[in-house]
Amino acid sequence: MSETEKSVLVGMSGGIDSTAVCQMLLQQGYRVVGLTFVTCDSGLYAAQSAALLAERLGIEHHMADIREEFRSMVIQPFIDDYLLGITPNPCVNCNLTVKFRILCEWADKLNCAKIATGHYVNVVTEESDSGAKHYLVTGDDDSKDQSYFLWRLSQQQLGRVLFPLGGSTKADVKEYLAENGFETLSRGGESMEVCFIPGDYRDFLKNNIPDVEQRIKPGSFVDSEGRVLGTHQGFPYYTIGQRKGLGIALGYPAYVIKINAAKNTVMLGEEQSLKTDHMLIEEPEWVNGIPYEKLTVRIRYRSRPIPCDTPVKVADGRYLVHLHTTASAITPGQSAVFYVGNKVVGGAFIASQRGINQWL
Repeated sequence: MSETEKSVLVGMSGGIDSTAVCQMLLQQGYRVVGLTFVTCDSGLYAAQSAALLAERLGIEHHMADIREEFRSMVIQPFIDDYLLGITPNPCVNCNLTVKFRILCEWADKLNCAKIATGHYVNVVTEESDSGAKHYLVTGDDDSKDQSYFLWRLSQQQLGRVLFPLGGSTKADVKEYLAENGFETLSRGGESMEVCFIPGDYRDFLKNNIPDVEQRIKPGSFVDSEGRVLGTHQGFPYYTIGQRKGLGIALGYPAYVIKINAAKNTVMLGEEQSLKTDHMLIEEPEWVNGIPYEKLTVRIRYRSRPIPCDTPVKVADGRYLVHLHTTASAITPGQSAVFYVGNKVVGGAFIASQRGINQWL
């Protein structure tokens, strides 16, 4: 095997998981190169920490300053979606269009055949009539499995990536680091769920939308009949299923049921109103055609997989999915990730549910 074939570029954050990946791959005989993304100004400190860890590991390290690109391709679409009344999942798009794309580009420049990250997920390759197909498979640690966020990765990316932590638990990884001389790092905490938001996303919107007071204005809380119940602070500050922080008392536990961006209304109702056994999806992508048996779907990270029928196209690029059991808080903008067993076979975005009754 040539040096290029035995070389791997690791997305290196300076945290527990990516450091463990570097150490594992070194012990497996790889030439390891680290690459740290700087996605915002505060990321410069993390890059410096990663560089120090790379020096300690004895590996080559590079920094990719992608602040401008990250702003236009991840942060701005995140803001735009909230202004449309959609609840986005920025990690899903970032993994495909930014993180893994840039890892592959830098791997080519640095003569690395493989790329690797610290995600808790696995990949398997199967032969089919149309050739080899690469599938994501859930990580062995159910509490850390990250297949939900990676469903959009291309076949080219999946064919090149290594996920050394897919068969490990978080506890295993921390113990491994401690045993390999990184005891202080092994006691570190978890990274933020959304890397560019240090706190509440509402504060982020307020600080990053020009003329925010003109673009996000108070509107009406309404019930299912359209009756006004009170005043909200602006629809982007609410998400489907939200109960806390509504600032209104109705004499019963109230939840956000629907958001109407055009009218600037937020519909409230009881928890039962959130439950449904069907949903609309859009922009589906399948690894090897739509499976017709034993299909399950996750509608949010860490949610239980729900058995479902094969999606049926209804209109305007949208597909209807019948669920075998009820789900709660179907949220437009989030991902619907489809599995057969523990294997990811496809995914889509949850569409607006407006008009769904005409296809039931």
